[in-house]
Amino acid sequence: MTLGGDSRDQASFTVVEATAAGRFVFASPHSGDLYPADMGADPDLSQASLRSAEDALVDQLIAPGTDSGAVLVLGRLGRAYVDLNRDPADLDPLLIEGLGDSPGSARTAAGYGVIPRLGGDGKTLYRRRLTLEEARERIARVHAPYHAAIGERMRAARARHGGAVLVDWHSMPARATQGSGGARGPDVVLGDRHGASCEAELTRRLRRAFEALGWRVALNQPYAGGWTTQSWGRPEEGFQAIQIELNRALYFDEAARTPSAGWSRTQKGVARVIAGLLAGEA
Repeated sequence: MTLGGDSRDQASFTVVEATAAGRFVFASPHSGDLYPADMGADPDLSQASLRSAEDALVDQLIAPGTDSGAVLVLGRLGRAYVDLNRDPADLDPLLIEGLGDSPGSARTAAGYGVIPRLGGDGKTLYRRRLTLEEARERIARVHAPYHAAIGERMRAARARHGGAVLVDWHSMPARATQGSGGARGPDVVLGDRHGASCEAELTRRLRRAFEALGWRVALNQPYAGGWTTQSWGRPEEGFQAIQIELNRALYFDEAARTPSAGWSRTQKGVARVIAGLLAGEA
């Protein structure tokens, strides 16, 4: 296990190397649950709100990947501190001083830039504004090393095997895809930037594998793939990328923040998908 990216006395990410690395790199940018003291969040903010955007337990679900040749790059710091799946230039002028009046991207204007202004539950994270220097230092210390680690592994995989595949793993709150009347939405959303970030066969293989578990799969709605998928989805250069969103209703009690009764079934199901995807990689 290799530690990288220093955030005061905490490593900001972990790399778990495979014994015999293949073409695949698995990333989990939002499964971290550590919040450095220098965040300076609103002291009245509840732990539930601070942690509401975390992809809890996703790092554990994808752990079997290393047995079959995938390298794992896992964020350790909470998403509320720095969002590792955002463009580092996506700075929020309502949170950060010295940026002028530009609202930035639609996500940033909504409060979810690279340094979020709001938690996953919509609660305000800060009672203060950050200085531009503070924001840039945080990004340089946390965001840049994480993506450098992904880049190093992706380039090494392409050099060894002629191509590299990034699978960016996430979870989505059950409410995010609910239909009318509260009906549960898809169990899995595959985001391939509408076919631009990977070969169609990769998307088809994953869809078939998840559907074989009896899970409902959607493509690109409402998640087409974030900044990481967009950055590494360059099939013409030998780099493919796809984002996978797992519905937390499958395995996680969001109110209690504990594994639900579906944890074991989901863990076995994801392991089965990973084994099929990586067959022959190790």
